Order: sequence, then C-alpha cells, then structure tokens
Amino acid sequence: MRRLGRAFLRLFAAPRLNVQQDYKKVRRMQRQLAALPAPKYKALDRKIMSADGTHQIPVRVFQPKEQRRDEVLLFFHGGGWVTGDIESYTPACATMAELTGCVVASVDYRLAPEHPFPAGLDDCYRAADLLLRNSHRLGIDDPENIVLVGDSAGGNLAAVVSLLLREYGHAVPSRQILLYPVTHWDHKPETSPFASVRNHGDDYRLTNIEVQDYFDMYVPDLAVRKGWRVAPLMTDDLSNQPATLMITAELDLLRDEGEAYAEALETAGNAVQVHRVGGALHGFIQLPRFSRSLREAYEVINAFLDRGPVAEQTGEDV
Repeated sequence: MRRLGRAFLRLFAAPRLNVQQDYKKVRRMQRQLAALPAPKYKALDRKIMSADGTHQIPVRVFQPKEQRRDEVLLFFHGGGWVTGDIESYTPACATMAELTGCVVASVDYRLAPEHPFPAGLDDCYRAADLLLRNSHRLGIDDPENIVLVGDSAGGNLAAVVSLLLREYGHAVPSRQILLYPVTHWDHKPETSPFASVRNHGDDYRLTNIEVQDYFDMYVPDLAVRKGWRVAPLMTDDLSNQPATLMITAELDLLRDEGEAYAEALETAGNAVQVHRVGGALHGFIQLPRFSRSLREAYEVINAFLDRGPVAEQTGEDV
C-alpha cells in the first residue's frame, strides 16, 4: 500500500526541466500561478537600500486579518537561489500570516545567474541586520520577536544569515524556522553522505540534477561552494545560534542534510526541535491550505512560536 501511495505521488512531481536553460520560463510560470484568484490579504510594499547603496531591496509586508502574536517573521523564499520572488510567494506568505497570526515580511533578494553568490545572501543579511538593529523604530517592542524563516534555498539563506550576524558581532535573532533547507554542497548520489539524496533524488519534486544545476548558477566556483557561507553544515562553529525549528519532508532529497544540520546545532549547545512531515514532498509550504502536510507543519510552527524565545525542545518529535 505504501508503495502504491508513493507511485501516486509521482504523478504530482514537477515536470523535469533543464534548469540552466529554462529558469526564466519557470519564473514566469510561478508568477502566473501566483496571480490566480486567492484569498484577499493585506500587504504593504517597501524598499530598503543595500549596504553599498547600489540598489534597493523590495520587501513585502503581510498583515494577518487577526494579529494574534507579536512576532515578525522575516521570510526568505525558496527556488534554488534562481527562481521565486515576492510575487510567486505571495500566496504562501499570505497563508503564513493568516495561519500564524504574525506579520510576515518577505524579502525579494537578487537571483542567480544574473546575480550569483553572494548577491542574494548580501540582500538577506542586510534586511535581517536592519530589522534587528531598528526594531524599536519599526514598532517591534522586543527584538526577540523577530524570527527568521526560510524554505529550501531560503532556509539556507536564513541559516547562513544567522551565522553571519554572529560572525560580525551583531544581534542574532532569538529563533529561526528552517523548512527543508539546503545545508550541504554535494548532491550527487555517488558521493553524497546522505541516504535521502540517493533514495529521493530522481523521482519526486526535486532531483539531484536540478539541485546541482541551481548550485552551478548560484556558486560556479566549487571551492567557494564548499564553504559555510554556502553550505552551513561545513562550519566549524555553530555556537550562539537561534533556537531552531527544523521541518523536513520525508520524501525530499534534502531531508537528511537538514536533520544533520539540526543535530549539529544541538551538539553545539543550541535549542533545537526537529519535525519530519511524513509523506511530504519538497516545497510543501506552497501547497493549498487544505493540504495535510501544510496543516501539520503549521501546527508545529505555531507551537514553536507559542513557547517563546527562551523555550527549548530538542530531538525529533515524530
């Protein structure tokens, strides 16, 4: 029966693409899908200046119909550092605001290959640093209410931003929510240290080849790709990091590296909770609200937010 269920899931797998040739088509398709009729939401578009003053970084702020929490979720979208933007992620961010009761600020960071590493990371770091340093001026009573959130490549960016904030001696957010993040640089079945890369890298939502294509566009230099600013699992120091909720998807090739990063964070003395969503595919945070995987994830996210910045829960809870 389980085998039959997985065969059924393959029917909903994304069509295989040559990412390096088709990424512009993917961007257009994502925006078109996001423009379909959706529940109304309140959003406010703002721009912040980059650290070097050369460009502006768009940020879309989503206000829930009923604000039930003081937290502000600073969100970095997925898409392999190549696709995705605040338009294509607007439905997911509107859902995030409604289901958590939090204000959500979505960062439209620069994308590869037009803007390879570290352009997107620099934009995300700038947004986080400004928000943390100016929280009171922005109406956030306590900077501990700022929570970094990211999915897939955005989860990678959130994790690296937290490391950079500590590295530069700046305020580090009290909490981060990492949704099936990229944490390692090697996704070849022959050499990867993770079983999920071999078991789920050629049949479901995201493939080994696609991840490697994304990396080739984001960080063409293999030596740079192995550094912790791209692959945070490679860092030698994970101390003084935010309390972390790691959510992974059972049928995702990134599953094991996300859980390995959570284990490394916990070993370094950080508060960590891991939740694996059974039967879920990569990218499920963008599914409709009736999705079981989405509902399960938000139950865990809300419980994590309810415990506040000082609460701890470690180990897998499923």
